[in-house]
Amino acid sequence: MSRYNCFSGRYYGIGNVLSSPIHFMVQNSSLAKLFFVYTILGFSLIEAISSFALMIAFLI
Repeated sequence: MSRYNCFSGRYYGIGNVLSSPIHFMVQNSSLAKLFFVYTILGFSLIEAISSFALMIAFLI
């Protein structure tokens, strides 16, 4: 059962990455377009790291 623990961190990270821009864009609407690019980059990095962790878990 411990090999699937990467999913819990994955969804926690995605929740943080996607909820923080909402708070930021409400406060600073002039920088919303720039921050959106960083949001997509962070989301893709979290997905890549969690997919790598799952692959390693299956190999072990």
